[in-house]
Amino acid sequence: MSENVWIAGGGVICGIGQNLAQCLDAFEKMQPGMGTMRHLHSVHAQTFPVVEVKADNNELAQRAGLPAHLSRTALLSMIAAKEAWDSTGLGDIAQYRAGFVSANTVGGMDKTEHFFEAFVEDNSKGRLREVVHHECGSITELVADAMGIRHHVSTISTACSSGANALMYGARMISNGLLDVVIAGGTDALTRFTLNGFNTLMILDQQKCRPFDDTRTGLNLGEGAGYVVLVADRLAEKIKPWCRLSGFANANDAYHQTASSPDGTGNYLAMQGALQMSGLQPADIGYINLHGTGTQNNDSSEGLAIVRLFEKDYPPVSSTKSFTGHTLGASGGIEAVLSACALKEGIIYPNAQFATQMKELPFSPVTAFSRGHALQHVMSNSFGFGGNCSSLVFSKQ
Repeated sequence: MSENVWIAGGGVICGIGQNLAQCLDAFEKMQPGMGTMRHLHSVHAQTFPVVEVKADNNELAQRAGLPAHLSRTALLSMIAAKEAWDSTGLGDIAQYRAGFVSANTVGGMDKTEHFFEAFVEDNSKGRLREVVHHECGSITELVADAMGIRHHVSTISTACSSGANALMYGARMISNGLLDVVIAGGTDALTRFTLNGFNTLMILDQQKCRPFDDTRTGLNLGEGAGYVVLVADRLAEKIKPWCRLSGFANANDAYHQTASSPDGTGNYLAMQGALQMSGLQPADIGYINLHGTGTQNNDSSEGLAIVRLFEKDYPPVSSTKSFTGHTLGASGGIEAVLSACALKEGIIYPNAQFATQMKELPFSPVTAFSRGHALQHVMSNSFGFGGNCSSLVFSKQ
């Protein structure tokens, strides 16, 4: 990159907290967010635990300053994006060439599902305002307009790596001098479509998910939003940035529509490429926030890729999805905020529900929250459907 890209701040809302501080408290108190569905209405409500944000749309709309009839995906996005910007101390966003690069996979599908319930019963009752924001880009545009961002607006939708890829795209805009600041990350609300889809794939756990545990049987779906604010050196000098986005890479092993290659080729190439961009060696990484979904295939392929890349010098690893669930398009953004915060605060997050080491791996995830680590470099992994694999590296300097 031609210019350094710094993390000036971050914001999160998810099933374990309404903001970053609440999320950190949940990690420290070992309080995963899985529970019975309250806001999502599904025939599977008693079968599959989910990690819902603990607020209804009216409450979210009040916090977001947006109308309550908008998609939950947009409301979550606005709350996290605003927290991210407010955490920077950069003042009025209108004074900068600002961009918003936001990822999601469901768009306003939550509202579309409600529309069809009424429409099927009586086709004169379908309300158009519930479907006009169905597509993914509409969610980004709603929030960009509300934030007053005019210079550049983009939507990324690459399945579970979407949020990480949003950071990569935003970083390129910054490093090439096209923008002063970029709010980058992702958002997604729970929908019946995604729940039913993952159920069809037979990768939903009926208990709390257990990433990197030998007894794992699947993932728990979650919802939320997470964004960081990316800035170049000129603005970083005016504030106290959290850390630097020193490296990133996207790779694809083109193995399968949904599954990772058994040996984790795409995972390995993404991690290796991020290290190469950052100028680091594997031994320099002090902590990895794993993709760690809790499925048989994902955890095995990611673990084997780590074995190949790090050989016997394994850093502490954990999956924060064991608390937040898999938030799909939001996950890369949420985990980027958590990883950057881990570096800033010297935190290593626990891997909840872990009991039994995977037979094929020589390492296990961390199971206790801890502070006071002299971390210099942290990696965050986001590996999606279609082999779309991305890794980010955050560095102190």
